[in-house]
Amino acid sequence: MKKSISIIALVFTCFASTVAFGQEMLLGSIERIKVHGKSLEGNLEGNTADPDVSVYLPPSYKKDSKRRYPVVYLLHGFTDTDAQWYGLVKHWINMPAIVDKVFAEGKLNEMIIVTPNAYTRSGGSYYSNSITVGNWEEYVAKELISYIDQHYRTIAKAASRGLAGHSMGGYGTIRLGEKFPDVFSSIYALSPCCMAPGGNRSPESLAKIEAIKDPAEFNKADFGTKVAIASAAAWSPNPTKPPFFTDQIVENGQVQKMTELKWAANSGLATIDQYIANLKQLKGIAFDAGNKDQPIAANIKLLHALLDNYKIEHTYEEYDGDHLNKIGERIEHKMLPFFSGKLAGK
Repeated sequence: MKKSISIIALVFTCFASTVAFGQEMLLGSIERIKVHGKSLEGNLEGNTADPDVSVYLPPSYKKDSKRRYPVVYLLHGFTDTDAQWYGLVKHWINMPAIVDKVFAEGKLNEMIIVTPNAYTRSGGSYYSNSITVGNWEEYVAKELISYIDQHYRTIAKAASRGLAGHSMGGYGTIRLGEKFPDVFSSIYALSPCCMAPGGNRSPESLAKIEAIKDPAEFNKADFGTKVAIASAAAWSPNPTKPPFFTDQIVENGQVQKMTELKWAANSGLATIDQYIANLKQLKGIAFDAGNKDQPIAANIKLLHALLDNYKIEHTYEEYDGDHLNKIGERIEHKMLPFFSGKLAGK
């Protein structure tokens, strides 16, 4: 399938000597590019239609010009960016360092890893389609992949394409994985958020949400308030309600039932039953969470039971940890070996 997708510019190629914060020399390399998305044009938040995209190229990529590689599309979490995950600014994780270490051991198949910057005016796109944030499903599953396949030496088929993500990105992994089994063959969700309806509905929390009257005040909000603003942008957009262009969960101190229903309909567990045939097409499904990461751990246990009911093969694990402290280890010892075993290398 040929798509006409324009590149805006190659912003920079980041080798180990320029990666920040004392990171040792990388065997692979990082390129940070901009990839245009027609599906993101005209979104009401004014988010760019040319997101930054970080691309990790494995050690052998520039040594063997004839070799082609599987690709893992890795989706970051809420309020994160691709730059944070790729060690370009200081953060709690450094993906290239983790991947480099694994590939240096020579035990796993090398792969390209691609992460789009899904940070929006409201903190994150939830990888969902919305007139307010843009159509992120189409951007990731169609336009971004088409561009990467055209400009890098990928193995351009679903059998060689994986999807993974953490938190909001874990939710996006399940959302896109169940919808596009012809694009991705294997998925791995790390601590996926938003699997079940939730959020603090106390009068104090609702008052904080309703107190944010202007997008400029977003950065001052606490995390739960930011989540509510972003959830509305992704799942209850309203083009007639500037400046946020959403139907928020609260109005005049009262929970808005229609908005609550829309958010619930977009929760990960709510959509599984609609996509059973698609999920059965996937070659690999895996998800995990730390036992101290509640309610996420409890919700993926429900996902495990639901997939068992349909006899869909998958790997599920609850480990000793919280939302962040073991993610690097999980990527190194679980996620990368999973994709090395699942993705076709030719």
